[in-house]
Amino acid sequence: MITIRNIRKTFDGNDVLHGIDLNVAKGQVVVVLGPSGSGKTTFLRCLNALEMPEQGVIEFTQTPALKIDFAARPGKADILALRRKSGMVFQQYNLFPHKTALENVMEGPVAVQGRSPAEVREEAIRLLQKVGLGNKTDLYPFQLSGGQQQRVGIARALAIQPELMLFDEPTSALDPELVQDVLDTMKELAGEGRTMIVVTHEIKFAMEVADVVVVMDGGVIVEQGAPQDLFDNPQHERTRSFLQQIRAK
Repeated sequence: MITIRNIRKTFDGNDVLHGIDLNVAKGQVVVVLGPSGSGKTTFLRCLNALEMPEQGVIEFTQTPALKIDFAARPGKADILALRRKSGMVFQQYNLFPHKTALENVMEGPVAVQGRSPAEVREEAIRLLQKVGLGNKTDLYPFQLSGGQQQRVGIARALAIQPELMLFDEPTSALDPELVQDVLDTMKELAGEGRTMIVVTHEIKFAMEVADVVVVMDGGVIVEQGAPQDLFDNPQHERTRSFLQQIRAK
C-alpha cells in the first residue's frame, strides 16, 4: 500500500495543490484526469520529489518501508530512497541524446544505484526486448521514432525496479499513429500487476486498464471511483463538464 496524505504545493505564493489524499494498493492502476492547470502533473512530480511540496506525507508500507514527511524537509538520503521506490515516465521522453537506447536504460542502475555495468546490461537488454525494442539497443534517440523513444523511457523507468510507476501524459507528445504501441506496453505492465499512477487524457485506456479513476480540478480531487461508475454516472458537476469536453474532441 502507498499512502499519500495532505500534499500541498505553492508556486510564487499561489496554491497549486490544496491537500491531496490518495491510497494506492499494490498492483493497482490509478488514472488521473482533469483539465489543463488542474495540478495533475505537479501532483505526480511531487510523488518522487521532482517538485518539493511544502507539506504532505508519502508512505510505502512494502518492505523496505519508507515514510517521507515533506514538512520536516527530508534530506538527500530520504529523497534518493523515495526515487528508488518510483520510476517516472515523462511526457517529453528526456533521454540522453548522446547515449544509445541501451545506455539510457543502464544509466539509472549504474550511476545512481551503483550496480555493475555487466549485471545491468543483461537486464537492460531484457527490458528493451520487453517493450519491443530488442533490435534497437545500439540506436541513438534521434534514430528512433517518438513512440520508440517513449518505450525506451518506460524501460529506463523499469530498470531501477520501482514499486510505483509514474506516467506523466506519456502519449500526449506523440503522433496519433504512434500512441497505440505505447499504450499497449502500459497495458502489458498493468497486466503484470505493476502499481501505476497515470496522468492521461486517454479515456479508452482508463476504461480498459484503470482500477481507480481520479478527477482533479483546481488543485484538489473532485471525484474518484471505479472507471465504469465514474464515466457512466459522475457525481460532481465539474466531472460531468470535463468528460463532456473530452468526449466532444
